[in-house]
Amino acid sequence: MRLMQFIIFFGIVLTVYTLLNYYIFSRGLRTFEPGSALRTFYIVGFWALAATFILGRVLEKIYLSHLSDFFTWTGSFWLAAMLYLFLAVVAIDIVRLINHFVSFFHHFEGIIWMQKPYLITVFVSVVVFLSVLVGHLNALNPRIKEININTGTKSMHGKSLRLVMASDVHLGTIISKKRLTKYVKLINELKPEAVLFAGDILDEDLAPVIKQNLGDLLNTIDAPLGVYGTTGNHEYIGGASRAIEYLSGHGIKMMGDTMTQLVDNVYLAGREDIESVRFAGKTRKKLDSFTGSRPHDSYLIVLDHQPRAIPEAVDAGVGLLLSGHTHHGQMWPLNYITQAAFPVSWGLKKFEKTNVYVSSGLGSWGPPVRIGNKPEIVVITLMFDE
Repeated sequence: MRLMQFIIFFGIVLTVYTLLNYYIFSRGLRTFEPGSALRTFYIVGFWALAATFILGRVLEKIYLSHLSDFFTWTGSFWLAAMLYLFLAVVAIDIVRLINHFVSFFHHFEGIIWMQKPYLITVFVSVVVFLSVLVGHLNALNPRIKEININTGTKSMHGKSLRLVMASDVHLGTIISKKRLTKYVKLINELKPEAVLFAGDILDEDLAPVIKQNLGDLLNTIDAPLGVYGTTGNHEYIGGASRAIEYLSGHGIKMMGDTMTQLVDNVYLAGREDIESVRFAGKTRKKLDSFTGSRPHDSYLIVLDHQPRAIPEAVDAGVGLLLSGHTHHGQMWPLNYITQAAFPVSWGLKKFEKTNVYVSSGLGSWGPPVRIGNKPEIVVITLMFDE
């Protein structure tokens, strides 16, 4: 049954991917003269790039190698380029449609791009290439986001508790050893008492993580109270049981519908991802079923990868809900979609007595590109009453 679901899902993705590429391709093709060398170069180059994403994903499943890495990296950048090429082509088609009803192109017949339409394709391609390059450089440099939360409760631990939170690291072929080394160094420099990973620590396939031995780097995270994590949808897509086993064996205490005491009067709970039922046939527990046993005046932090169950968190008396998943769209203008789809796409928002923080994520899915937002590591200072 699940194999059939995967085949159907892959078939739909492949069909949509092909149609989008064909739409972009066909609009660019009409700008080149039939029989010209530039037209031939465009045809071959376009479909060679379009094929890299599929080839990379397939080769990763068969055999990891420098060749599979090359196709995965190239295909990932192509996904970003596709988005902006698509938007550019749609914009041009809208202008052409307006010209169909209110003719105005004839006023520009003397301009060179009207005489040589392929220059439009070249110009758009250059702008997209530069945008993706800038977005990649942006994705390589996470910011440190600091927030202070007044708990309204007392703790024998002291005046405050310093936590570092990250979500959506997506360890794998793209977010590899070099990037993770940088992330771990940044986290350790922040001197956290505890580190919290809010899901999608891995990017589906565990094989690239094992091959690069990224677990040893995770083991070097220094936090006296421990390193904790919860599953995201990508752990479930790639196989949650193996992902949990690997992460648990490399210094991360995976919280799957469980609760633990961090310090006096402060508890931490982690939820299975809401997609567990779809990918593993596993329905996650109700939040209050495993958090209701804590003292009434205690403070509860919950890791829940997707910011969908906020009303349930409010009803359970959660003090701080930490999520990720949205990437805040990752590439403009997709942030408008995440803002419409989730109660919080990014940032801190209060629902009654529950503070909700949704991170834009540390890594990236698909394209190693961020445009319109930045990756982040979040420093959370919980302040207690005297």
